[in-house]
Amino acid sequence: MAFNLKKMFGKSGEEEYVEIDLSSGEAKESKIIVKPFLLKTFDDVNEILNSLREGYTIAVVDIKPLKQKDVIELKRAIAKIKKTVEALEGSIAGFGDTTIIATPKFAEIHKAPPAKAKDKVDFLV
Repeated sequence: MAFNLKKMFGKSGEEEYVEIDLSSGEAKESKIIVKPFLLKTFDDVNEILNSLREGYTIAVVDIKPLKQKDVIELKRAIAKIKKTVEALEGSIAGFGDTTIIATPKFAEIHKAPPAKAKDKVDFLV
């Protein structure tokens, strides 16, 4: 696309055109990042929450160090992460005893229904 700048700004004389490439300003594609975090102290929660708020990060959080150090702080940290994830309409789930995964709105964690206790069946012989 070309524009006659001199004519547009009221200057006459020799016509000069400036070519503007509109396709060069393409929007940056946002990639989804799966980012690991290590939860050593309660203050480490802020980095996790900031990444989740950006909207393109799936957080994989290793809670083992804080679990061994202080269970009460761990519960506070998980509650804070859970509250933020719910506000972002995301998902949060625990995997094993030492890992938590938190996702923003665009991703959902599949949660299998709890296993039912098998009914005992007595057969008469």
